[in-house]
Amino acid sequence: MPYAHKVTPGKKAKLGDYSPNADDGLNKDEGKKRFAKLNAELDLMQEELYAAGKHSVLLVLQGMDTSGKDGTIRSVLLNLNPQGVRVESFKVPTEEELAHDFLWRIHKVTPRKGEFGVFNRSHYEDVLVVRVHELVSKDVWKARYEQINQFEALLAASGTIIIKAFLHISQDEQEKRLLEREQDVTKAWKLSAGDWRERGYWDAYMEAYEDALTRCSTDIAPWYIIPANKKWFRNLAVSEVLVDILRGYRDTWHETLDAMSKARLTELQEYRASLAKPAK
Repeated sequence: MPYAHKVTPGKKAKLGDYSPNADDGLNKDEGKKRFAKLNAELDLMQEELYAAGKHSVLLVLQGMDTSGKDGTIRSVLLNLNPQGVRVESFKVPTEEELAHDFLWRIHKVTPRKGEFGVFNRSHYEDVLVVRVHELVSKDVWKARYEQINQFEALLAASGTIIIKAFLHISQDEQEKRLLEREQDVTKAWKLSAGDWRERGYWDAYMEAYEDALTRCSTDIAPWYIIPANKKWFRNLAVSEVLVDILRGYRDTWHETLDAMSKARLTELQEYRASLAKPAK
């Protein structure tokens, strides 16, 4: 996958090794053409995923404020059938959620078989913002890396295809996007003083992200670093990851769909044969 960078399981992730401004030498027009082609293939695969009902897909999106999680969802999933898509966003835990383990609110909204699920932020917030702001002790958040790995292994064993994307933007690009929102009255509703406050913790977040990417990139649920300064390239890179991974499951889906087709045709033939029989 030339556009996204897979975090090799067991290898230290160093965000400084990857340019948020990368575009693989493409211009915007060429990138959009490639994106459109991948998007059309993704649309077809979602139909097969839904009909076969053998697997579910979980796309996890993480990134700093303004990294483009919402924009990625709008663009990459543009042509998918909404009946088979479920998007979940995770805010500050409610009183009920705080009364359970940190994965309780996550597990209950994971996608069912045939469904394409998206997490806009996710269970990783419990080793990111929780760590940066010291909301729990180090012993607690440090244990969560392995708990997350075990949780994702359970999902994978149950047929969930997990794809995790970290939208990698630069600190300068984030500042630019925040200022653009401030200067555009039509986008001012997106503003939050908290976004600016969180910028003061940039280095702490980068350290927390590197640890999460390193400790939780596994063979069954690897992390992908997505250069996200250029929105069109971000969309292209996420689409390519999705399509490349899902291609590996199409043979299984086709076998199931072929068997379903044969069964339906046989049923139809038997029905028509019953109509042709003379009444007694």
